[in-house]
Amino acid sequence: MLYILFFILGLTIGSFLNVVICRLETKESIFFARSKCPKCGAVLKWYDLIPIISFLIQKGKCSYCGKKISWQYPLVEIATGLLFVFIILIDPSLTFRMTFFLIIACFLIIIFVYDLKHYIIPDKIVFPAIIISLIYRLDSISEIGYYLLSAFIPAVFFLSLIFISKGKWMGLGDVKLAFLMGLILGWPGILIALLLSFFSGAIIGVCLILFGKKGLKSQIPFGPFLSGSTILVMFFSCIFSVDNFFVFNVFFW
Repeated sequence: MLYILFFILGLTIGSFLNVVICRLETKESIFFARSKCPKCGAVLKWYDLIPIISFLIQKGKCSYCGKKISWQYPLVEIATGLLFVFIILIDPSLTFRMTFFLIIACFLIIIFVYDLKHYIIPDKIVFPAIIISLIYRLDSISEIGYYLLSAFIPAVFFLSLIFISKGKWMGLGDVKLAFLMGLILGWPGILIALLLSFFSGAIIGVCLILFGKKGLKSQIPFGPFLSGSTILVMFFSCIFSVDNFFVFNVFFW
């Protein structure tokens, strides 16, 4: 029953994350504007907004105009629901650390989807996530310098790549996200996440080129790889309930 409740809670929060993702683009109020169909503008009723169920009942189409509903909505809801279940499996007591990871994972999901769609990592998301991470790290004031160093090093590295490529390889949003990753993961967790990001990005990029979806000069957003790798490393370390140095050794072993 606990897992079911947390899955439903995750679905609900995933639905809210979809609202944030969409309204970051339209610049509507996240909390006060009524939900509308993005195709016809019809105001949606409460029963049109039930996570997953509404999508299935409506067969993936708007009940007012009949146009297809983006798969983004159910996929984000399911991903967030599974994430919540995963967290409660790792730590049923929901410690302060796990609660922090859960909140940060929600920010990372928004970054993942928004950058995938618009090739932009929004400051309205990454800056609050950085502030929350800094506040969390202040809980252990003796280690704050360690995490700040883990944040600055990858940020400076990404900034140097921007200067070398004259902005062709990545943008400033990636620099800010790298800084956030360092605050979340520390060292060497940040190194593992970056290696996973570059490795997975290279594989996906090659596959897209081979299947004709992208050209050699086409842009591929890097934010999804960075945020996805951060979530993986974050929870991989929690599974073993040990520090990042052990995770580092397991990864390379």
